[in-house]
Amino acid sequence: MAKKKDETASFVLRFKQKVFQNDEGKSQVQWRGNIQHVQGGDEQNFTDFDDVVKFIQGKLADLTLQAIEDKSPEEQKSILAKNFELWKKMALETPKIVMETLKDPKKQLEQVQQQIGQINDNISQKIEERLGQRLAVDDWRVSSKSDYKKLLALVEKLSNDMATLNSKVDELSKK
Repeated sequence: MAKKKDETASFVLRFKQKVFQNDEGKSQVQWRGNIQHVQGGDEQNFTDFDDVVKFIQGKLADLTLQAIEDKSPEEQKSILAKNFELWKKMALETPKIVMETLKDPKKQLEQVQQQIGQINDNISQKIEERLGQRLAVDDWRVSSKSDYKKLLALVEKLSNDMATLNSKVDELSKK
């Protein structure tokens, strides 16, 4: 049996924020980071996001070249065309996603949680199809402001009840 070529490319991207005062005393922000190719272990530090894109492009280009080396010229052309379409889309969308994440990380977290919820629903549906019954799985969601207010009210009530109990215990201990 022929060994299937590795067709996976995973990357770990880490950002570090440095806030500092410039020579004029104004606050400045500098973003730095590190990207790692999981399968190969190669990594690179960056201060410019273009370096991240170049790193990823290089790894994916290598992967694509390996994937097409034994294909016919027509198949090679088709595969390359599809890859170029992907890169056009990534070139347009990735900077927007990064900027949105930096501007509103909570919104991005909610989006990730929503995607996890959709994956959970898909898995639950597949399990239900195989087992003939639905598994009960608690929803994972962000606490809302009303949840927080309810919790705060309960804690305040508990605190008041404890104060009342302490007063009664003090009265009883005086007798």
